[in-house]
Amino acid sequence: MHNPAFSPDMESLYRNYHSWLHAWLRRRLGNSFDAADLAQDVFVRLLQKPRHFGSEPEARVYLRLMANGMCVDLWRRRQIEQAWLEELASRPAAVVPSVEHQALVLEALNEIDSMLRTLPPKVGNAFFMAMADGMSNREIAQALGVSTRMVHKYISQAMLCCLKLEARQTSSDRPVQQALGLPEPR
Repeated sequence: MHNPAFSPDMESLYRNYHSWLHAWLRRRLGNSFDAADLAQDVFVRLLQKPRHFGSEPEARVYLRLMANGMCVDLWRRRQIEQAWLEELASRPAAVVPSVEHQALVLEALNEIDSMLRTLPPKVGNAFFMAMADGMSNREIAQALGVSTRMVHKYISQAMLCCLKLEARQTSSDRPVQQALGLPEPR
């Protein structure tokens, strides 16, 4: 129910709910540092995409849902980072990439994960089974209960998304390359 008396601006939303949200996140995450970061991120997103609330409970529910989604994203990023660190630990020290390269790989893995989450589940699963597990199309088809033709379609769809991701990354790198006087990639 809309309450006309309840129409807070961003400053009063922050003042009234930041401490509450931080406490909720601290209980959820188990530490104050991540809770502070995510609470701040919630309000930054709200600044970027303002929203009006009809009541105090509506504001709390929305803020908690947004914060919960950010918790899930944080946990997912940490899982990816942990898997990457385990992969690095399994390599001989002589072949461990530089810290800069490690950061780039981790960023790319997170972007690929975000992209895969936008795809239908079978598409993302087929792509992951093919790329990470090295399964054949026939094995994937059996696991997903679809034809090998569908597996090919799923993997093609995911690869197209990867190409779009790469194209966005390449186009966003061009101003940096030009500013540094680096040659254009061919």
